[in-house]
Amino acid sequence: MELLHACRGAWDTPDRSGDPVDLHDHGLQTAALLRRSHPADKELQVAGLVHDLGHLLRPGDDAGHAEAGAAAVRPLLGARVARLVELHVPAKRYLATVEPGRALSPQSALTMRTQGGPMSAAELRAFVSDPEAEAAVILRQADDAGKVVGLDAGVMEDWREVLHLVAARARARRHGTYQLAGE
Repeated sequence: MELLHACRGAWDTPDRSGDPVDLHDHGLQTAALLRRSHPADKELQVAGLVHDLGHLLRPGDDAGHAEAGAAAVRPLLGARVARLVELHVPAKRYLATVEPGRALSPQSALTMRTQGGPMSAAELRAFVSDPEAEAAVILRQADDAGKVVGLDAGVMEDWREVLHLVAARARARRHGTYQLAGE
């Protein structure tokens, strides 16, 4: 929660020339969109909340922020949340490949080059074969939509219980004690 609160006033570019909302509001908006579209998938929602933490951890590293964020959240939030965070940039590249005219925010369009541009045929095959590819695309679409100045998407405290739930599930999976409801 401390790291998420630190996103208030932090931006995707050190000089604030990037997206129009800070990382705090962007994470809240992305998570809220995912909560609305996929209410049962708490890990996807949390991935939306934390997907850009790498910008806070490594300012100015557009190409590596997804990996930095994934590495930071993996120990607490688990492998799936980390994988979705890691895949949100490849999902942008995937969408740019399969929907070449797809609109991106000016900052996303600019960073596309440093992130590798549209995918090659081999990269495309590898991406679509990833078990989390579909969820990563859903996350990316919410990421692209969650950049609205002044949109009230709630407060970070609204996510405390969901974060605790996802963290507890991740911990149980690591220790082999996780069971689905009804087992």
